[in-house]
Amino acid sequence: MFIEIDEGSGFCFGVTTAIKKAEEELAKGEKLYCLGDIVHNGRECDRLREMGLITINHDEMKELHDAKVLLRAHGEPPETYELARRNNIEIIDATCPVVLKLQKRIKEQYDENASAQIVIFGKKGHAEVLGLVGQTQSNAIVIESSEEVSKLDFTRDIYLYSQTTKSLDEFNRIIDYIKMHISPNATFKSFDTICRSVANRMPNISQFAAKHDLILFVCGRKSSNGKVLYNECLRVNPNTHLVEDPQEIERDWFDGIKSVGICGATSTPRWLMEQCSDAIQNMLK
Repeated sequence: MFIEIDEGSGFCFGVTTAIKKAEEELAKGEKLYCLGDIVHNGRECDRLREMGLITINHDEMKELHDAKVLLRAHGEPPETYELARRNNIEIIDATCPVVLKLQKRIKEQYDENASAQIVIFGKKGHAEVLGLVGQTQSNAIVIESSEEVSKLDFTRDIYLYSQTTKSLDEFNRIIDYIKMHISPNATFKSFDTICRSVANRMPNISQFAAKHDLILFVCGRKSSNGKVLYNECLRVNPNTHLVEDPQEIERDWFDGIKSVGICGATSTPRWLMEQCSDAIQNMLK
């Protein structure tokens, strides 16, 4: 059986940088906290926990003083930085540069025209989206799909942004709908803020999924980006299985299979895909 690991899968630049910063800090032997899971992959979080990384939530951070806290690639709202200042917390800021740029753009737009509707296409409650909404004193409107666009007020100005890891096709459908319904007296502007290193994975992963008899998509089930890429694999190749780790792989999936493709999300470590490849080979011995 031929097994291929997708070269385009694995950590994106933002996640790679965040993990590298965590490893560098932990190597100093100092206590390091991380606000939220550093990456939406349980196995990678376990690995860093074993190195000493302590994951906390926002309520726990409020109780921290004189400590060191890493902010992951997703970014945080201004209140988190204010809390850190009050509690004498040293911030190790691993916010992805693409997300930081987007936060700045949204804040500038809000400061310029607070009466307009700032709309973010993204997953409600997602860490990145919370950081973006925070730039508008929580006044931004979050829509998760094109089906929710109708709730906007088309008589008022609309400025549309997107979570960096969302689908470009869905974003364009939202733009088309707004253009069709916006009042002639209102302004509509859209800003394509989808990360290209993520968006470009869609066509690449489609081609990869079409090459193999079976696709093993390795991904934490919390991953927003993983959900999008997995569904694309499933669309192209119905014989696609999502697993979080090698223990979830089932032997009978491979009966009559000659070619297996292993791929994953921007939050999937390369070493985990390699473990899955090894597990398949050991099963078939």
